[in-house]
Amino acid sequence: MKFRFFYIFCLFSFSEFSTFGQKKDFVNKEKTSFQASAPWSANYDVRADIAMVYGINDDGGKFEERVKSYRDKGYEVQFMTGIAWGQYKDYFLGEWDGKNHLDEGQVMRNGETIWHGQNVPYIVPSANFLTYMKTHVKRAIDAGVTAIYLEEPEFWARAGYSEAFKKEWQNYYGFPWMAQHESPEATYLSSKLKYQLYFNALKDVFTYIKTYSESRGKRVRCYVPTHSLINYSSWQIVSPEASLANLEGMDGYIAQVWTGTSREPIFYNGVKKERVFENAFLEYGSMVSMTAPTGRKLFFLTDPIEDRARSWDDYKINYQATFTAQLLYPMVNNYEVMPWPNRIYNGKFNVEGKREKQPISPAYATQMQVMVNSLNQMPLSANKLNGSKGIGVLLSNSMMFQRFPTHAGYDDPQLSNFYGMAIPLLKRGVPVETVHIENLANKNTLKDIKVLIMSYANMKPLAASFHEELAKWVKNGGVLLYYGKDTDPFQNVKEWWNTNGNTFKAPSAHLFQLLGLKESEGKQEYPIGKGKVYLVRKDPKELIMQANGDVDFLTNVKSAYENDANAGKLIFKNNFVLQRGPFTIAAVLNETEQTEPLILNGLFIDLFNPELPIVKQKTVNIGTQAYLFDISKITTKNTPQVLTAAGRLEGQATTITKNSYSFLIKSPSNTINAMRILLPQKPKAISVNVNGKELSLLKNEWDENSKTLLLGFDNYSEGVKVKIAW
Repeated sequence: MKFRFFYIFCLFSFSEFSTFGQKKDFVNKEKTSFQASAPWSANYDVRADIAMVYGINDDGGKFEERVKSYRDKGYEVQFMTGIAWGQYKDYFLGEWDGKNHLDEGQVMRNGETIWHGQNVPYIVPSANFLTYMKTHVKRAIDAGVTAIYLEEPEFWARAGYSEAFKKEWQNYYGFPWMAQHESPEATYLSSKLKYQLYFNALKDVFTYIKTYSESRGKRVRCYVPTHSLINYSSWQIVSPEASLANLEGMDGYIAQVWTGTSREPIFYNGVKKERVFENAFLEYGSMVSMTAPTGRKLFFLTDPIEDRARSWDDYKINYQATFTAQLLYPMVNNYEVMPWPNRIYNGKFNVEGKREKQPISPAYATQMQVMVNSLNQMPLSANKLNGSKGIGVLLSNSMMFQRFPTHAGYDDPQLSNFYGMAIPLLKRGVPVETVHIENLANKNTLKDIKVLIMSYANMKPLAASFHEELAKWVKNGGVLLYYGKDTDPFQNVKEWWNTNGNTFKAPSAHLFQLLGLKESEGKQEYPIGKGKVYLVRKDPKELIMQANGDVDFLTNVKSAYENDANAGKLIFKNNFVLQRGPFTIAAVLNETEQTEPLILNGLFIDLFNPELPIVKQKTVNIGTQAYLFDISKITTKNTPQVLTAAGRLEGQATTITKNSYSFLIKSPSNTINAMRILLPQKPKAISVNVNGKELSLLKNEWDENSKTLLLGFDNYSEGVKVKIAW
């Protein structure tokens, strides 16, 4: 109900939502969040709606004190902790129950444990460990949190050799453990068990959270912060992913996409390198396609830095790329604005040309705060990303199952069997979607898909019913492009397509039988009912791992889209542009045939520039992105209002009279605020003070053309009172 009301409100009166202070009571109070293990500090008081306090034992313990420190500052306080690892040394070292549990760690073939930190292994989630985890969530519920996030249910593909895992194997399968390196069958079974173990773990703990919290007279919500299916498959990690949406106690996800995941190198045109924007776009998209049909809530995460040590310049460039990618999905407007704000504001990292590591620059801190606070204004939108719509690439959770180890010499470098179907289109400005095979039974999953591209070179269907849905869709007019030689060693694992009376040599053969498709050598186009199938005996990785490998592929997609699906002209371009309320989001792609920049004309505030300049023409160069506030989209131009700021207004403290405008704005101390304020006329007097003490203005510039005032001054977390008279 809250979600529907918020959407209607955005459509009904954008002008009221776009202003910072007015109508604050109507805005979703759980729209933005951050996670922090450290207690509240004025230095990183980022003013999102939610503070997710991390870990019972983290940051020296004192969990209840840390919770109180954020609640006292007005935050909705929630709890996050790891489900596969965490500060659980009291469990692993025997303090909790008198038994050492380091033997429950995930173990590789060489006998070594995979560690997340000192005395903190990645865990094989035993029943005993889950009993221990329930003591943590109970304590969080007792402390009054309103939601619990169990993050990163991760089982490494290279693990699976511990006695703990062997025991779980025997219990689950009913026959002795098989070493995963010995056969594709063993690898597949091992991955399916890893998948199931964390599904069961989350189900167990979430059930406890719901039951215990309801016994206390409230219902605590449950979320899973998780990397995308694309990233976990790329990094060779197994996790429950889409299946979690079927859990009764599961309320939603945080899509953990950031520079660290998106900078994983991928192939295109025969070159392997980082392609951060493109990767982020696909990662966020896979989380949307996984979640949208289920109705679960979805938060998007970005991080102004990342886990790996790089330079501030590197962080900034890639933050802009991932931030832009997330905003190109107008159906999502909930955000984790950053993890670990103390690491960002108090940390030191490299700066080009300087020997010593440096703290965050005032300019980057201001820009970041402008971006973060804009997310509190970001509306849902019915607008669509520019470009030819209706092309999807099929995904399955089983993509995680055959990544490691390899068998029979068959490899899929950098997940190229997936990227081969998506990157050639994305690079040409086609807003390609991903479609989760597990969601095909939902009538909305393929509703807007005209052309679907798939392969079983990198994944396998976990149920025959998926093929029934695909066959129905094709016969009703869908166009399917199947790329694959069907020669990878996982085609022959014991699964439904070759057991219990089925004798198909590959799962695709079952699909083709349902379609009535009889393959003919030399032929690749097959009319099926009202639709069509293209069958190309080439693995998708071949399309991107060699130069110009995608030429025939693009020809096929063009023919399928224009001639068979009758979806209109397939437009190739080098940019993406989306309007969301007053926000214009744009990205220009590199490595494409079109090399001209994108030129946007209007009256904008440049939100990637900490000076917040007014620009009438914005040139977005190749390989870069832009984030603009379009002043022309404001419908109440006679109402004084803060358009954008490196801080957050306290709505209750806003006052507007015939000739004055005053408000209170909060942001981390020891940073600099920059803000653009729309006013009826040039101000005659400006007062900026904190606790009654007048502050010096660092910026005070009037722009007559836009009727905006640029103000700059030092931030204080307790709030700066601004009064403007004209």
